[in-house]
Amino acid sequence: MLQALIFDVDGTLADTEQVHRMAFNRAFQEEGLDWCWDEALYTELLSISGGKERMLHHWKTVNPDVKDIGGQGVRDTIDRLHQLKTATYEAAVNDGAVELRPGVLRLMNEASKAGMRLAIATTTSPVNIAALLRKAIGPDWRTHFVAIGDGSTAPIKKPHPQVYWQMLAALQLPASDCLAFEDSANGLQAATAAGLATVVTPTRFTERHDFSRALRLVPDLGQVSMAQLHSWHGEVVPA
Repeated sequence: MLQALIFDVDGTLADTEQVHRMAFNRAFQEEGLDWCWDEALYTELLSISGGKERMLHHWKTVNPDVKDIGGQGVRDTIDRLHQLKTATYEAAVNDGAVELRPGVLRLMNEASKAGMRLAIATTTSPVNIAALLRKAIGPDWRTHFVAIGDGSTAPIKKPHPQVYWQMLAALQLPASDCLAFEDSANGLQAATAAGLATVVTPTRFTERHDFSRALRLVPDLGQVSMAQLHSWHGEVVPA
Protein backbone atom coordinates (compact mmCIF):
# COMPACT_ATOMS: atom_id res chain seq x y z
CA MET A 1 0.00 0.00 0.00
CA LEU A 2 1.30 3.44 -0.91
CA GLN A 3 2.12 5.34 2.29
CA ALA A 4 4.88 7.84 1.46
CA LEU A 5 6.23 10.08 -1.29
CA ILE A 6 9.95 10.83 -1.43
CA PHE A 7 11.06 13.85 -3.45
CA ASP A 8 14.37 14.88 -4.92
CA VAL A 9 14.90 18.67 -4.86
CA ASP A 10 16.94 20.24 -7.68
CA GLY A 11 15.15 19.71 -10.96
CA THR A 12 12.30 17.79 -9.32
CA LEU A 13 10.65 20.16 -6.85
CA ALA A 14 11.91 23.16 -8.81
CA ASP A 15 13.80 23.72 -12.05
CA THR A 16 16.80 25.20 -10.27
CA GLU A 17 19.68 24.26 -12.53
CA GLN A 18 19.87 27.49 -14.52
CA VAL A 19 20.10 29.49 -11.30
CA HIS A 20 22.70 27.08 -9.93
CA ARG A 21 24.74 27.46 -13.14
CA MET A 22 24.68 31.24 -12.91
CA ALA A 23 25.66 31.06 -9.22
CA PHE A 24 28.63 28.82 -10.03
CA ASN A 25 29.82 31.27 -12.70
CA ARG A 26 29.46 34.20 -10.31
CA ALA A 27 31.59 32.35 -7.75
CA PHE A 28 34.26 31.65 -10.36
CA GLN A 29 34.38 35.35 -11.24
CA GLU A 30 34.63 36.41 -7.61
CA GLU A 31 37.48 33.97 -7.05
CA GLY A 32 39.31 35.22 -10.15
CA LEU A 33 38.99 32.01 -12.16
CA ASP A 34 38.47 32.05 -15.92
CA TRP A 35 35.98 29.19 -15.79
CA CYS A 36 32.59 29.77 -17.40
CA TRP A 37 30.02 26.97 -17.52
CA ASP A 38 27.70 27.46 -20.48
CA GLU A 39 24.53 25.39 -20.76
CA ALA A 40 26.12 22.66 -22.86
CA LEU A 41 29.01 22.16 -20.45
CA TYR A 42 26.78 22.37 -17.39
CA THR A 43 24.48 19.75 -18.87
CA GLU A 44 27.45 17.41 -19.14
CA LEU A 45 28.63 18.24 -15.62
CA LEU A 46 25.24 17.30 -14.19
CA SER A 47 26.30 13.68 -14.61
CA ILE A 48 28.41 14.41 -11.50
CA SER A 49 26.24 14.65 -8.37
CA GLY A 50 27.12 17.36 -5.84
CA GLY A 51 28.35 20.90 -6.42
CA LYS A 52 31.78 20.40 -4.85
CA GLU A 53 32.27 17.15 -6.71
CA ARG A 54 31.25 18.85 -9.95
CA MET A 55 33.79 21.65 -9.48
CA LEU A 56 36.57 19.25 -8.55
CA HIS A 57 35.84 17.13 -11.63
CA HIS A 58 35.97 20.21 -13.84
CA TRP A 59 39.20 21.43 -12.24
CA LYS A 60 40.89 18.09 -12.88
CA THR A 61 39.60 18.13 -16.45
CA VAL A 62 40.91 21.60 -17.35
CA ASN A 63 44.09 21.22 -15.28
CA PRO A 64 44.95 17.52 -14.92
CA ASP A 65 48.34 18.38 -13.42
CA VAL A 66 46.93 20.35 -10.49
CA LYS A 67 48.70 19.56 -7.23
CA ASP A 68 47.07 19.82 -3.83
CA ILE A 69 49.90 21.22 -1.70
CA GLY A 70 49.68 19.86 1.81
CA GLY A 71 46.55 18.00 0.87
CA GLN A 72 44.29 21.01 1.47
CA GLY A 73 44.89 23.69 -1.17
CA VAL A 74 42.45 22.42 -3.79
CA ARG A 75 39.88 21.37 -1.20
CA ASP A 76 40.02 24.77 0.53
CA THR A 77 39.48 26.51 -2.80
CA ILE A 78 36.55 24.24 -3.65
CA ASP A 79 35.01 24.90 -0.24
CA ARG A 80 35.40 28.66 -0.69
CA LEU A 81 33.88 28.53 -4.18
CA HIS A 82 30.97 26.51 -2.89
CA GLN A 83 30.31 29.02 -0.11
CA LEU A 84 30.29 31.88 -2.62
CA LYS A 85 28.05 29.94 -4.97
CA THR A 86 25.62 28.99 -2.20
CA ALA A 87 25.30 32.59 -1.04
CA THR A 88 24.56 33.76 -4.60
CA TYR A 89 22.02 30.97 -5.13
CA GLU A 90 20.24 31.68 -1.85
CA ALA A 91 20.00 35.40 -2.68
CA ALA A 92 18.55 34.58 -6.13
CA VAL A 93 15.95 32.25 -4.64
CA ASN A 94 14.98 34.86 -2.04
CA ASP A 95 14.55 37.35 -4.90
CA GLY A 96 12.04 35.01 -6.57
CA ALA A 97 14.27 33.53 -9.27
CA VAL A 98 12.98 30.00 -8.64
CA GLU A 99 9.47 28.61 -8.23
CA LEU A 100 8.20 25.10 -7.56
CA ARG A 101 7.40 23.12 -10.69
CA PRO A 102 3.73 22.70 -11.76
CA GLY A 103 1.67 20.45 -9.53
CA VAL A 104 4.32 19.92 -6.85
CA LEU A 105 2.74 21.87 -3.99
CA ARG A 106 -0.78 20.76 -4.85
CA LEU A 107 0.26 17.10 -4.88
CA MET A 108 2.11 17.48 -1.58
CA ASN A 109 -0.96 19.05 0.02
CA GLU A 110 -3.25 16.33 -1.34
CA ALA A 111 -0.90 13.63 -0.08
CA SER A 112 -0.66 15.17 3.39
CA LYS A 113 -4.44 15.51 3.68
CA ALA A 114 -4.75 11.84 2.72
CA GLY A 115 -2.41 10.88 5.56
CA MET A 116 0.56 10.24 3.30
CA ARG A 117 4.05 10.81 4.66
CA LEU A 118 6.44 13.10 2.75
CA ALA A 119 10.23 12.98 2.68
CA ILE A 120 13.12 14.57 0.81
CA ALA A 121 16.08 12.67 -0.64
CA THR A 122 18.61 14.93 -2.29
CA THR A 123 22.35 15.45 -2.68
CA THR A 124 22.11 19.24 -2.37
CA SER A 125 23.03 21.16 0.78
CA PRO A 126 20.64 21.92 3.68
CA VAL A 127 21.04 25.64 2.94
CA ASN A 128 19.80 25.20 -0.63
CA ILE A 129 16.80 23.16 0.50
CA ALA A 130 15.86 25.70 3.16
CA ALA A 131 16.20 28.65 0.77
CA LEU A 132 13.92 27.04 -1.82
CA LEU A 133 11.22 25.65 0.46
CA ARG A 134 11.12 28.55 2.89
CA LYS A 135 10.37 30.81 -0.07
CA ALA A 136 7.91 28.41 -1.74
CA ILE A 137 6.05 26.98 1.28
CA GLY A 138 6.73 29.31 4.18
CA PRO A 139 8.71 29.40 7.43
CA ASP A 140 7.05 26.18 8.63
CA TRP A 141 8.18 24.21 5.58
CA ARG A 142 9.98 21.57 7.66
CA THR A 143 6.73 20.47 9.28
CA HIS A 144 5.53 19.18 5.91
CA PHE A 145 8.19 16.46 5.84
CA VAL A 146 8.65 13.47 8.13
CA ALA A 147 12.29 13.09 7.11
CA ILE A 148 14.91 15.00 5.11
CA GLY A 149 18.07 13.50 3.66
CA ASP A 150 20.63 15.77 2.01
CA GLY A 151 24.30 16.17 1.13
CA SER A 152 25.23 16.52 4.81
CA THR A 153 23.51 13.34 5.96
CA ALA A 154 24.38 11.22 2.92
CA PRO A 155 27.95 11.97 1.83
CA ILE A 156 27.91 9.23 -0.80
CA LYS A 157 26.13 11.01 -3.62
CA LYS A 158 23.64 9.69 -6.12
CA PRO A 159 23.62 7.40 -8.11
CA HIS A 160 24.48 5.61 -4.87
CA PRO A 161 21.24 4.85 -2.98
CA GLN A 162 22.54 5.95 0.45
CA VAL A 163 20.15 8.88 0.86
CA TYR A 164 17.16 6.73 -0.10
CA TRP A 165 18.18 4.00 2.31
CA GLN A 166 18.33 6.65 5.02
CA MET A 167 14.85 7.96 4.19
CA LEU A 168 13.31 4.48 4.16
CA ALA A 169 14.85 3.87 7.58
CA ALA A 170 13.56 7.21 8.87
CA LEU A 171 10.08 6.56 7.49
CA GLN A 172 10.20 3.01 8.87
CA LEU A 173 8.66 1.76 5.65
CA PRO A 174 9.67 -0.78 3.02
CA ALA A 175 10.43 0.56 -0.45
CA SER A 176 7.29 -1.18 -1.72
CA ASP A 177 5.15 1.29 0.29
CA CYS A 178 6.77 4.40 -1.23
CA LEU A 179 7.12 6.29 -4.49
CA ALA A 180 10.14 8.39 -5.42
CA PHE A 181 10.19 11.48 -7.65
CA GLU A 182 13.30 12.33 -9.67
CA ASP A 183 14.42 14.29 -12.71
CA SER A 184 17.79 12.76 -13.65
CA ALA A 185 19.40 9.45 -14.52
CA ASN A 186 21.58 9.56 -11.38
CA GLY A 187 18.53 10.14 -9.23
CA LEU A 188 16.54 7.39 -10.93
CA GLN A 189 19.43 4.97 -10.51
CA ALA A 190 19.73 5.82 -6.81
CA ALA A 191 16.01 5.41 -6.17
CA THR A 192 15.62 2.15 -8.08
CA ALA A 193 18.75 0.74 -6.43
CA ALA A 194 16.92 1.25 -3.13
CA GLY A 195 13.94 -0.65 -4.55
CA LEU A 196 11.72 2.39 -5.14
CA ALA A 197 9.31 2.74 -8.03
CA THR A 198 10.08 6.18 -9.45
CA VAL A 199 8.16 8.87 -11.32
CA VAL A 200 10.47 11.04 -13.42
CA THR A 201 9.81 14.65 -14.45
CA PRO A 202 12.84 15.66 -16.55
CA THR A 203 14.03 19.19 -17.23
CA ARG A 204 15.71 20.49 -20.36
CA PHE A 205 19.04 19.72 -18.70
CA THR A 206 18.13 16.05 -18.22
CA GLU A 207 15.62 15.28 -20.97
CA ARG A 208 18.13 13.14 -22.89
CA HIS A 209 18.97 10.90 -19.94
CA ASP A 210 18.05 7.23 -19.93
CA PHE A 211 14.78 6.87 -18.02
CA SER A 212 13.90 3.39 -19.20
CA ARG A 213 13.58 2.13 -15.61
CA ALA A 214 11.11 4.83 -14.54
CA LEU A 215 7.63 3.81 -13.44
CA ARG A 216 6.30 6.81 -15.35
CA LEU A 217 7.92 9.61 -17.35
CA VAL A 218 5.81 12.80 -17.35
CA PRO A 219 6.62 16.43 -18.27
CA ASP A 220 5.69 17.64 -14.77
CA LEU A 221 3.22 16.90 -11.98
CA GLY A 222 0.66 19.45 -13.14
CA GLN A 223 -1.82 16.84 -14.38
CA VAL A 224 -0.90 14.09 -11.91
CA SER A 225 -3.38 13.23 -9.15
CA MET A 226 -3.13 11.07 -6.05
CA ALA A 227 -5.53 8.63 -7.72
CA GLN A 228 -3.07 8.25 -10.59
CA LEU A 229 -0.17 7.70 -8.20
CA HIS A 230 -2.08 4.96 -6.43
CA SER A 231 -2.92 3.40 -9.78
CA TRP A 232 0.68 3.54 -11.03
CA HIS A 233 1.97 2.20 -7.73
CA GLY A 234 -0.52 -0.65 -7.96
CA GLU A 235 1.06 -1.77 -11.23
CA VAL A 236 4.26 -2.74 -9.39
CA VAL A 237 2.82 -3.45 -5.94
CA PRO A 238 -0.63 -5.05 -6.37
CA ALA A 239 -3.08 -4.35 -3.55
